[in-house]
Amino acid sequence: MTTLSIFHQSKPEQAHTVVTDPEAIQNVLAEHGVHFDRWATRELSVEASQDEILEAYADEVARLRQNWGFQAADVVSLTADHPQKEVFRQKFLDEHTHSEDEVRFFVRGQGVFYLHFDDQVYALLCKMNDLISVPDGTRHWFDMGPEPEFTCIRLFTNPEGWVADFTGADIASRLPRYEALAGEV
Repeated sequence: MTTLSIFHQSKPEQAHTVVTDPEAIQNVLAEHGVHFDRWATRELSVEASQDEILEAYADEVARLRQNWGFQAADVVSLTADHPQKEVFRQKFLDEHTHSEDEVRFFVRGQGVFYLHFDDQVYALLCKMNDLISVPDGTRHWFDMGPEPEFTCIRLFTNPEGWVADFTGADIASRLPRYEALAGEV
């Protein structure tokens, strides 16, 4: 189940609010300019290619491109047997921002987006069918867990793709990781 856990940065060990209703999650995140949505499931094999995945969601991707001006879309997939899974996990675990919106749609699997607003951190455990758009300039990080299993469609306004500006803050190291939030302790 998709879950939004809200932490105060002075008490990062304990969520003070947990939300599981998708409409309530959408409303809470919208207050911070974050777009959250759920798309209908498509029957795709685990081995589906990037082209097959983009074709299956062509209408939704086209609508986002038209409405938000995205220039590029691709698919990223990571599995527990990937030889560089720890390197990839570490790459996204530090707080950073982007100069464009970060948009992810979970075709399969799950991961946690952490969004840092003022003195609150919103940890959104995204699951299959979840779409999140993190506004440019938003302090955030992503945790895919030690045994990642996910496939996401990514959309970009910058054709160069993912470019991060790391904040240098240590907040990400003080909050519960994926394992705790996904119930895999």
